[in-house]
Amino acid sequence: MDSHRAAFVAEAEDGITDLNNALLALEADPEDDAAMDDVFRVAHTLKGNAAAMGYEDVSSFGHALEDLLDAVRGGEREVTPELMDLLFEGVDTVEAMVAEIEGTGEVSTDPSDLESRLRAIEEHGTVDPGPNDGSDGDVAADTDADADADEDAAPEDSGSDGSDGVDSGVDVPEPPAAAADFADATYAEVTVGETAMPGVDAALVLRALEENFEEYATRPDAEALEEGEYEESFDAFVADAEPAVVAEGLEALTQVAAVRTAVTSPDAGSASEDEVDSNDDEPIDSDDGESVAAEGSDDTDDETDTSGSADREEIKSIRVDVDQVDELYGLVEQLVTSRIKLRRELEGTGTEPDTLDELDKLASSLQDTAMDMRLIPFSQVSDSFPRLVRDIARDLDKRVAFEIEGDDVELDRTILTEMRDPLVHVLRNAVDHGIESAEEREAAGKDPVGRVELTAERERDHVVIEVADDGGGLDADRLREKAVAEGVEDRETVEAMTDGEVYDLVFHPGFSTAEEVTDVSGRGVGMDVVRTTARDLDGSVSVDSEPGEGTTVRFRLPVTVAIVKVMFVDVNGTEYGIPIKSIAEVSRADDVETVHGDEVVRHEDDLYPVIRLADRLDAAEPEADTADPPDAAATDGGSVETGNDPDSTAGDGGPIETGDDVAAASGTATAAGEGMLVRIREGTRKVALHCDGVLDQEEVVVKPLDGPLSGTPGLSGTAVLGDGDVVAVLDVVSL
Repeated sequence: MDSHRAAFVAEAEDGITDLNNALLALEADPEDDAAMDDVFRVAHTLKGNAAAMGYEDVSSFGHALEDLLDAVRGGEREVTPELMDLLFEGVDTVEAMVAEIEGTGEVSTDPSDLESRLRAIEEHGTVDPGPNDGSDGDVAADTDADADADEDAAPEDSGSDGSDGVDSGVDVPEPPAAAADFADATYAEVTVGETAMPGVDAALVLRALEENFEEYATRPDAEALEEGEYEESFDAFVADAEPAVVAEGLEALTQVAAVRTAVTSPDAGSASEDEVDSNDDEPIDSDDGESVAAEGSDDTDDETDTSGSADREEIKSIRVDVDQVDELYGLVEQLVTSRIKLRRELEGTGTEPDTLDELDKLASSLQDTAMDMRLIPFSQVSDSFPRLVRDIARDLDKRVAFEIEGDDVELDRTILTEMRDPLVHVLRNAVDHGIESAEEREAAGKDPVGRVELTAERERDHVVIEVADDGGGLDADRLREKAVAEGVEDRETVEAMTDGEVYDLVFHPGFSTAEEVTDVSGRGVGMDVVRTTARDLDGSVSVDSEPGEGTTVRFRLPVTVAIVKVMFVDVNGTEYGIPIKSIAEVSRADDVETVHGDEVVRHEDDLYPVIRLADRLDAAEPEADTADPPDAAATDGGSVETGNDPDSTAGDGGPIETGDDVAAASGTATAAGEGMLVRIREGTRKVALHCDGVLDQEEVVVKPLDGPLSGTPGLSGTAVLGDGDVVAVLDVVSL
């Protein structure tokens, strides 16, 4: 796909999102003039861009949308649910055509039927006009005639006198060399104004010039303009063209803010010089006999060019294809793996030069930069949700107010892409299962308009996304009965469950809270996929509900993926990784107690259940030649703090601050009852993991599990070390 088409598609997609949201605002308050202006402006821009790119089908259909919106803005048509449905259908059609342009560069969708309905409701107020609807049609026709007359009139800001398109106040600069031989040429000062994509806008203007006129030249030249190397305006010289024709053609482009035209000729530069001479009372001759005024004219041009370059605003951002960002990130991953390999090889030789530390810093900086490039705002996904909620509520004949907070929170592009469908499913459930009908809400003493809120909030290296509704909530006892009836759990098990554990049953495959199957949801397919997706992203999802008050689905997701810092532990001779961000403290397993038959360890009056990784992971027994523990500096009764938990305290032997090296304080089991405990941060999971020894910590590239292993409890992925070994990385939440 060429750069111009890609830019058009990107801008059109943004415009479609803006148009959806502006239409939602208009539907909520038909008297909102600002919303009406936004709707009309975005629709006009979409139509104009399509026309400039030569997509006549899109432009013609956009014109029908624009005319109907103009009738609404003029008070000739009322904002009704039926009219809004038609407008939204029109936006969907434009979106489909833009998708076709992105894929093939051609439009195959035929919007003629919908265009006819748009025209009918614009002219008659209804899709099926009756015999007495002619008066409205006359008004619409008159309005169109007036609009056409307005379009033919010369814009006030164009500088035209309204007769020949010539602005007598325009100073014609010297034409560029490419226009030196133009006869009967017209000069146009084209003002684009402030724009996020000056190069694309200029390219569209150049395309219009090329299609409508035989010869033209610009200053700066076409290549510079397409690179955006101009300030708000640039010069165009058109051969064999009337000023009025040039002005009319350029003013029709939405990218052009204003056009000023004047007649020029091949000797326009000389006339300009004579004009400068006449303003000098006493011309002073230079040494070579030529007037200083003439040299001053040339110097002025040079200074103007120089000043333009100096004053030109620096380009602050660029568009980069996501494939290039992914490729860069892949190279960074390879660099991280190679760095680990290099360090391990040097450690084997007993040397560790300072250059390696410098490489570590540079690689870390590059890694941070690459990861930041992948971060995009939550709004990239959430902007499409208001329209989604609106359509679902209308299909179900429910009244729902939808709010979004935290749409500027940034997450990794991969995470947002994977989470879009789960969020859509949860929002559908909130409107379908959660929000009651207006009659039911009023009978319960609630506002007939239900509320659904979507919030995103950054918490350290995680983002918490919540979908909350004020609907009927979940009935834990009813869920227990349904779980037994559907064979999900037996009676004894569900009776022993807390309400929170019962709510989590909605994530069981095939389990649904819907009384009947609808087109929106209720088939028992989806919530299990929601949980699997969150876990595959090294995140989690939970449900909280209050009968009669509403339900909240809460996702906890990492900000970034792939490269994480892990602590390597030994479990029966097998190496595993535990994410450093989840660890609060590492200590010897000397203080393990047994309470009611379960192993626990105490920390500040709290009891942490102990999970023996050897039992939970069913690790293989170590080979004979690896039974001896690796060399490590053991600490009697001491502990290692990772610095992730400010509430962590030391054991009896005092804490050992790790800095960047846990291995120095690690120990390995040598007899029954010994080993090491890795206490997990309370905010993640209140548990302590028992292992045989702590080996090292390092940044690694974590690859998610694919195929049959995807979603395996206790495992979040695998890491490939520098020596080629593959190490499983533990998921401490589902372990």
